[in-house]
Amino acid sequence: MFATPAYAATGAASSGGSFLVLIPYLLLIPVFYFLVLRPQQQKAKAHRATLEAVKKGDSVVTAGGVVGKVTKVEERHVEVEIAPTVKVRVVKAMLAEVTPFGTKPAND
Repeated sequence: MFATPAYAATGAASSGGSFLVLIPYLLLIPVFYFLVLRPQQQKAKAHRATLEAVKKGDSVVTAGGVVGKVTKVEERHVEVEIAPTVKVRVVKAMLAEVTPFGTKPAND
């Protein structure tokens, strides 16, 4: 009879401990927002603004990798000249990169 009886802790005594376990998880929510979601939203907003500002003469790269010059802009589509006398209609949302008219390449 060397063993002492063990008693279970009551529910009232352990309720404060369960809240302390949740604190790290609650702190992860704002960290996740500021490190992942917010930068992604800002990048998407900048890309939408760039697509809205596309105009005739801009050089564009499509999501498929086709490079060309904008010849006509409509509400949802853009006409891109990819070679002399070869024009392709592209959905605006599929433009990956837009270089404004009048800017020079870095190596020229």
